[in-house]
Amino acid sequence: MLIVDDEPAVRRLVRQMLSKDYTVLEAQNGKEAVTIALSQKPDVILMDILMPKIDGLTACYAIKTSPTTRAIPVVMLTAIGYELNKQLSQDVMGADGYITKPFTRETLLQAISQL
Repeated sequence: MLIVDDEPAVRRLVRQMLSKDYTVLEAQNGKEAVTIALSQKPDVILMDILMPKIDGLTACYAIKTSPTTRAIPVVMLTAIGYELNKQLSQDVMGADGYITKPFTRETLLQAISQL
């Protein structure tokens, strides 16, 4: 699993919530996420939207349009709860799910299990 967020505290929290059940990789921006997705091919990616270098929507699109990584499920994990962003993430950029912060371990596990 790859966790992508520019906030170290969020990455640490998600890692603590999920590392018992999953091997967790981390990236601090969308550019790193695309590189890690191409080289490591994680089973699922949890990605923030607002990040430096490459934002989460652009990184999601890059991952979902690459023949090497397009089958990897991407779940947007963000504080932006607007319906338009959810629709853009899923319908245009190819995200497989959308979770708003704050979240619980159960919310994450449920979203992952559906993929």
